[in-house]
Amino acid sequence: MIGNFLDQFWSLTFGGLSLGFIYILIALGYTMVYGVLRMINFANSEIFMVGTFATIIIIRDVFQFTQTSEYATGFRLWLILGTALISAMLVSGILSMLVEMVAYRRLRRMNSGVLAPLISAIGVSMVLSESVRILTDSRPVASPRAMEKKFLGQFFDAGIRIDNTIIVISALILFGILVTFVNKTRMGKAIRAVSMNPNAARLMGINIDGVVSATFLVGGLMTGAAGFFYTLKYENTSAFIGFELGIAAFTAAILGGIGNIKGAFYGGLALGLLETY
Repeated sequence: MIGNFLDQFWSLTFGGLSLGFIYILIALGYTMVYGVLRMINFANSEIFMVGTFATIIIIRDVFQFTQTSEYATGFRLWLILGTALISAMLVSGILSMLVEMVAYRRLRRMNSGVLAPLISAIGVSMVLSESVRILTDSRPVASPRAMEKKFLGQFFDAGIRIDNTIIVISALILFGILVTFVNKTRMGKAIRAVSMNPNAARLMGINIDGVVSATFLVGGLMTGAAGFFYTLKYENTSAFIGFELGIAAFTAAILGGIGNIKGAFYGGLALGLLETY
């Protein structure tokens, strides 16, 4: 009986870890923007949704995979996964920068307070979700399975699936790159300076608009990666998936202390495990 409990516990844990890292990456999109602007980018959930569709388009239309195609292996498999990941990140990152220019920049320059940009971001979010809903006729869209979801090994008789392993390892690498970028690079230090005191940063010659755009770009890149990992794990998406996971990831960001990168990590991980258990 104890053995069965442990098997189920570890099986749920591995699944919860991969879901938690998806939440972490989306939560980073909220956290990065809030850390600099002290505003919530509610369009971040739809940026995630666009990332899932970008992943499917690459796998289905660029690499010509269908539901009946044979699994890719070797170099071709990693080429497909790498291309889909980079594409989802770039599409979401660029879209996030556009959201900043459309929904935030002019209002920020006018010192319009918090409410106006918030309403503007919600409006952009609605436009994105409704556009995709119309294009997909409100139906879920399945992703062709390019990779066989085989087990790499066992832990207490609980199978360790390859997709969960890829998600956890890749997300850890991305998180490490983000932390290094924020703490070690010139742009990262500029982001931290603007976050602490934007007026002092401006007097020091820091380009505030450039820093804000870079912040949205980085947050969008992380959110786009989450879109790829979600599609890899669940193999479907819809126009409504952004709202569903966006709320959960926003909760994770709040749980860990929004504006805190490490807090987003711990909050997303905790929420993923709790939801799975």
